[in-house]
Amino acid sequence: MIKVLFISHWYPHRKDKMYGLFVQKHAEAVSKFCEVQVLCVQPDSNLKYFEIEESERNGFKEMIVYYPAKTTNIYQRTLKTINYIKAFWKGYKQLVKRGYKPDIVHANVLTRTAVFAYLLKVWKGIPYVITEHWSRYLAVRNGFNGAFRKFITRIVVGNAEAILPVSENLKQAMQAHNLQNKNYIIVNNVVDDFFFEEIPEVHRPKKRIMHVSCFDEQAKNVKGILRATYELSQLRDDFELMLIGTGIDFEEVVNYAASLDFPKGVIHFLGEKSPKEVANWMKNSDFFVLFSNFETAGVVISESLVCGKPVLSTKVGAAPEYLNSTNGKLIDVGDEKALLSEMNYLLDNIEKYNNESIKNAAREMFSYDEIGEIITRIYERSLS
Repeated sequence: MIKVLFISHWYPHRKDKMYGLFVQKHAEAVSKFCEVQVLCVQPDSNLKYFEIEESERNGFKEMIVYYPAKTTNIYQRTLKTINYIKAFWKGYKQLVKRGYKPDIVHANVLTRTAVFAYLLKVWKGIPYVITEHWSRYLAVRNGFNGAFRKFITRIVVGNAEAILPVSENLKQAMQAHNLQNKNYIIVNNVVDDFFFEEIPEVHRPKKRIMHVSCFDEQAKNVKGILRATYELSQLRDDFELMLIGTGIDFEEVVNYAASLDFPKGVIHFLGEKSPKEVANWMKNSDFFVLFSNFETAGVVISESLVCGKPVLSTKVGAAPEYLNSTNGKLIDVGDEKALLSEMNYLLDNIEKYNNESIKNAAREMFSYDEIGEIITRIYERSLS
């Protein structure tokens, strides 16, 4: 069995159990076929010394190294970067003392994490692959800056056995920045098993539209959904819009909705829900709407499809790869007239979509077994 060292900075930890959850899900998927050890590093401004926490989860092991990370001046910010690399080394050395030696390293999210993987390849001869989730490469974000960062990133990308972006859109954005590698392979995010489970549908007097997001207006444009929904509420009264999530702009969005003076019962802000609760709400809806300005992939799209629900989305992230006439609708970014028109269409024609067909096709794309097997085959080719 292949021994895989999963390394990441984005990863659930003691202060944020949701941070980088998609990385943890990839690790769990791979653990069905390989022996997986996770090594994650996290800053903690309250620490004076390094701390290491270890645990086991669903067949794989986790090690999180917390490191001192004050940033009040230039010296401390520089020390934080040094401590980032030191944290990886401390964790890795502890694993080596136990006799652990990985066959391959799986780095997640550029750039500093992949620098550690590159150093292991140079000094220990261990090959590595890189999964990327970050939206900073997208033109709308313009977040991939700095000559030194670009120089280092091109080195670590070029020396990887494979680059695994989570969407074709992200792959093209990375390549546009001259991040060259002979093996770019799209690997989808994983959808939790409970999204596949059947539950009885609750009788609803109205058709239900779902939206789930982190309420970051720069990315998600929830206000655009509200404006289109308000216009829709002037045309018909047989639907409701349920909004799940919280975030930096949540209060602002709620206040904006109040200013639109919706008819009673049209919109409902449900706040933060657990993943299982999100799955249940999705299964008891008619379709999902996403009006984002940009995405790297769009996990909520795949989750809705796994629930058998069609999706109306802007052409962002992996939406153009996932959606077609059998499972949803695509519209241009920012086009509120199209959003209104397509929501109206879906409310009138939702019975034309085959929920079982949507669900079965999604199962082949987003399950733990499917993603784990795909990544394992990539390891095998890399090692051969």
